[in-house]
Amino acid sequence: METLESIVLQRGHRGMEILADALGPGYVTRAAEALLRLPRGVVLIATGFYVRGAAETDGPPGAWAIAKALQSLGFSPMIVTDDPCRGIFEREEIPVIYEGTDLTAADCDALLDRLEPKALISIERCGINSGGIYANAANKDISQWTAPLSTLFDEASARSILTVGIGDGGNEIGMGKLSALIIDALGVRASQTTTDHLIVATTSNWGGYALAAALEQLSGTRCLPEAEDTGRFLADLVDEGLINALGDGDNYGVDGFPAAVGIDIIRQLRHLIDSERKDS
Repeated sequence: METLESIVLQRGHRGMEILADALGPGYVTRAAEALLRLPRGVVLIATGFYVRGAAETDGPPGAWAIAKALQSLGFSPMIVTDDPCRGIFEREEIPVIYEGTDLTAADCDALLDRLEPKALISIERCGINSGGIYANAANKDISQWTAPLSTLFDEASARSILTVGIGDGGNEIGMGKLSALIIDALGVRASQTTTDHLIVATTSNWGGYALAAALEQLSGTRCLPEAEDTGRFLADLVDEGLINALGDGDNYGVDGFPAAVGIDIIRQLRHLIDSERKDS
């Protein structure tokens, strides 16, 4: 039977399936249920992954989809990111907080005190590894270009604020939940930053789309963005300088997949939602 998880795990390697199996069926729905139980208020969404002098195209589209879904549900989402993503969310009427590499635990505490967020969500945001660095999939240290937002999630967890992580490579915030498996399943040094809920997908954007779809399934409020709007936002990102991290000349792709693949994922999620609604 087709599920949210089966849709967003398409075209992935066996390692990601091992992580999904460890999380158990329905991990996307459980994260959405936890969010919907919260009183309405601020939700912080961290994204932006540094690659070759820019942010990559995986992460921001999924963050945008989640933010739009949360707005539809009465939440007040805010993006938390750093300079490589500057200027890409404001035009979408999503507030943005920019942090620098000098971010401290005290700064994070002050931010949490000021905003009193109900939850924090991370999508394709690098987490700190066991060596104390922020590293890309090739284990290259990118700490000098990466605001240490994992600290924000650590401080939120210490306050029992709900946290959700979305990732696809093992080095993202949230993957600390499965760190013992990741070195064998994915062959990378795992992020140590954990979250209450973890969503894994072949690309993190797809995990973000699945979360929006689950919020719609559970609430009955239209949350999943239109495929055409998603394609437009991705194109705008590329025009602003974001790059396809695994691309081979296709600037508009994500993690080496053509843009059309991500758009088709949206359509498949929409079909699943509409079919379930028709059958109920």
